[in-house]
Amino acid sequence: MITSGTSSIAARLARHTALALCAITLTGLAPAQPPAPAAAASPAARAAALDRIFSDYWQERMKHEPEFASTLGDKRYNDQLSDLSPAAVNASLQRGQVFIQRISEIDTAGLPEQTRLSAELLLRTLIDDQEGARFKEWEMPLDQFGGYHLQLPMLVAQLPFDTVKDYDDYITRLKKVPAQFSQLMTDLQLGVDEGRVPPKYIIEKVAVQIQSIAGQTAEASPFSGPLKKFPAAIGPEDRKRISADLLDAVSTSVLPSYQRLGKFVAAAYLPAGRKDPGVWALPDGDAYYAFRIRQSTTMQKNAEQIHQIGLDEVKRDETEMLAIAKKLGFADLKSFGAALKANPKEHPTSGEALLATYRAYLGAMQVKLPDLFGRLPKAPLEVVRVPEYAEKDQAPAYYEQGTPDGKRPGRININLYHATDRSLASVEAIAYHEGIPGHHLQISLAQEMTGVPEFRKQSYYTAYTEGWGLYSERLGKEIGFYQDPYSDYGRLEADIWRAIRLVVDTGVHSKHWTRQQMVDFFHDHSSIDETSVQSEVDRYVVMPGQALGYKMGQLKILEVRAKAEKALGPKFRIQDFHDVVLGDGALPMDTLEQVVDAWIARGGGPRNPAS
Repeated sequence: MITSGTSSIAARLARHTALALCAITLTGLAPAQPPAPAAAASPAARAAALDRIFSDYWQERMKHEPEFASTLGDKRYNDQLSDLSPAAVNASLQRGQVFIQRISEIDTAGLPEQTRLSAELLLRTLIDDQEGARFKEWEMPLDQFGGYHLQLPMLVAQLPFDTVKDYDDYITRLKKVPAQFSQLMTDLQLGVDEGRVPPKYIIEKVAVQIQSIAGQTAEASPFSGPLKKFPAAIGPEDRKRISADLLDAVSTSVLPSYQRLGKFVAAAYLPAGRKDPGVWALPDGDAYYAFRIRQSTTMQKNAEQIHQIGLDEVKRDETEMLAIAKKLGFADLKSFGAALKANPKEHPTSGEALLATYRAYLGAMQVKLPDLFGRLPKAPLEVVRVPEYAEKDQAPAYYEQGTPDGKRPGRININLYHATDRSLASVEAIAYHEGIPGHHLQISLAQEMTGVPEFRKQSYYTAYTEGWGLYSERLGKEIGFYQDPYSDYGRLEADIWRAIRLVVDTGVHSKHWTRQQMVDFFHDHSSIDETSVQSEVDRYVVMPGQALGYKMGQLKILEVRAKAEKALGPKFRIQDFHDVVLGDGALPMDTLEQVVDAWIARGGGPRNPAS
């Protein structure tokens, strides 16, 4: 990493190798043989060998994750669906063992900085996969927030439909849904057999979602969306044939699969749902949550420490929020929150008005970006609505990355469910988080890197990516935005939202809180609208630890920035710092700190970009 030479890389690779062998043993698979001593080879030969590994890994991933490949604009597997069978899970772990061994056999001493970093990052990912295998997350593939029953229709909007082959590949893919859903139900049944099931009330939500899709006609379903607008290059005869074939595939393959899944969920899965919301109730639940904390935060913090950090951050935010409330004539946060909810000017008049507000904030921020960054992305950004079939249980907004070639823009999806009940106070902060300078800028810059392996361009670490998003909300304040005090209050409310997450996520999964305790803590420490509170607590229930990354990541970025400002003094430039933080793509937070430390040691200044 790029700290002080190659010895730290070599030491970490050795440690990762030892962890890998332990993790492989935990999976129950036959462990790979210990790496043989590295053969004497020139730095160029060793770097070339690693480049082959990086390429092989990426090609394997594209092959075995065809839906992901399609979202990136790789059309080679557009007629395929992922194999969800237990055999496929084991095969993936075995492939991972081989890659771990191949990387571990290569001495990285003396290799280029980015090559060494790539080797370490890939090895870390592979080891996490092996270690996490013991918790069998694949046995719980359905939830109300991002379950596979939702991922499949959401995929449609991310696919290109430019040629006849694009449509024919899509039709072939739809015909494979019955086989894949059979695998899905096998996974669910194995989860029931081993006691790995979501809470019953979550399954009830899933059942409603499945039925909402299963009960549609082929013409009205999201799967028929590509028929609504054909490209001009496709003629009338092809359009007629494609329409008939696609609707037939939806009618005979897709919708019956959803209907069968719905019956299985109602008859076999729902009765097995667990009572308690926390993952401590699962087999190895406490160990699983500890793993998820480390995976999400990429820090050495336990649940108790994070819980206390959350309480401290909630108190700090409340102090700043109270100052704004008092300036506006309110004695306390509760009275201000009640007035905010009752003020019609602080709620959109319609869904379209809400979308327009987001677009206005993003337009103003776009002009300011050169003051904050030396390098800006080329990828376009658009604001769209969350699909109606998913909006009830979705977050207020989320980002969906575009394709690396820019043909599909990045998208901020805005939830218009009960749109007129939504608070306008939070819109500015969300726009900066999900769009610019948040997710769209960071992810697009990563995708546009050159000279690094493809997997680096698509890497995701919750604390880094979501921490950057939350840090970006704060950046708007630094450059003079949030002029409306209600919007500034919304910024702090967005921040306290993430602080509350540290408390309630650890509360439910480590301290055995009930769902009502989670809701009550939200109400006691925020005026976040009821629709968001209800969907958010259920999100934390089904995604243990994920919500911790936001605040923990933001705090780490602020920490390393403060360190750099102090060390560099007048040499510190915010554009240089941001280019360093974003210049290597997504990183674990401990790695990011080492990158920043190395930059400080060099005396600051512009980084030598990987692209």
